Amino acid sequence: MRSRLIRNAYESLLAMTAVLLCWGAALWLEGAAGLHTDVPVLAVALTLSLSSAQRTAPTRRRLAALVLLPVTAAGAQLLGRLIMHHYAVGAAVFTAGIALCVWLRRYGPAAATAGTLMTLPLVALLVVPGPALPRAAESGLMSWYWSALIGVLACLCVWLVQALGDRYGPWRPEPERPAPRRASLLRPRPSTRMAVQLAAAVAAAFLCGRLLFADHWPWAVLTVYVAAAGNRGRTDVLRKGVERCAGATAGTLLATGVAAAGITGPASVAVMFVVLAVALWLRPLGYAYWAAGMTTALSLLLGYFGQDATELLPTRLAATALGAALSVASAWWLLPVGARAGARTGARTVRRPERAPEPADRQGLRRS
Repeated sequence: MRSRLIRNAYESLLAMTAVLLCWGAALWLEGAAGLHTDVPVLAVALTLSLSSAQRTAPTRRRLAALVLLPVTAAGAQLLGRLIMHHYAVGAAVFTAGIALCVWLRRYGPAAATAGTLMTLPLVALLVVPGPALPRAAESGLMSWYWSALIGVLACLCVWLVQALGDRYGPWRPEPERPAPRRASLLRPRPSTRMAVQLAAAVAAAFLCGRLLFADHWPWAVLTVYVAAAGNRGRTDVLRKGVERCAGATAGTLLATGVAAAGITGPASVAVMFVVLAVALWLRPLGYAYWAAGMTTALSLLLGYFGQDATELLPTRLAATALGAALSVASAWWLLPVGARAGARTGARTVRRPERAPEPADRQGLRRS
């Protein structure tokens, strides 16, 4: 356990180094070009997610990320504006896009990797407070081409830090173990089932989140994605939903305590980075640690934008519980996926080989 904690600390150090590097570059870009504060926030969100997704990626996958991430980041920015002005249409496009990223897993590891990269900016859209900002702040948001540039910047920072860590650091990443390629007897296929489940839960979260929580709907949608996107069976979704609620409760209480202590402005940003580092360190030990850290960081971020964490505590907890309930209900009663099938979804689905025809001489012996 001790060696594992040390190894986790090293990996979190690499990830946070890339995050701080990209955040510093985006902060300079924000000041030089007169952009909105969502520029460094997007840089942190993309770099944090990309650090784990690209840790063991070969050169081919890294080049694919350099193409896909900027394009989808630009598209996500346009989608955010669509949600602002036409909520129903934007919600439908978001739901279809996030489900498509999961459905692509049926075509093998390469398609699954592409789907993961396409998902990152969509999840960042829920983290960056763009669609949830008031109308008066819309004019200051960055344009799609700045979002694409931040995507390129995130890739370069992650590659640089990981390359230096692999060359001069004490450890190198453990190679990925290929998932067993087994045929699935489920029809529809597990990837299709998971995509349908996620689409239904996300659509319900958009609808209920808007009706019940107004501009705070992203909390419900984000919880649905976190609990249901990596579906490994009904019990897995239930466990993630419970851990998400427990972590969100602890994280919200922690952020409320930080705000009550009078830590605001740049000091709260420093606390946010410390919390993210600790959450990355403890993430392999349990998802609840990561949920608590992310919730704390998001609460501090929204507090930086002027929202009161204490006042929004009941709303945040209710939205998180709603998202967890929707994801669990969808996984249990809408085309449920078995645990074994869910674990193999990332691998290519291979049909059983047909029986080879018998030789002509053996067929003749049987006839005689």
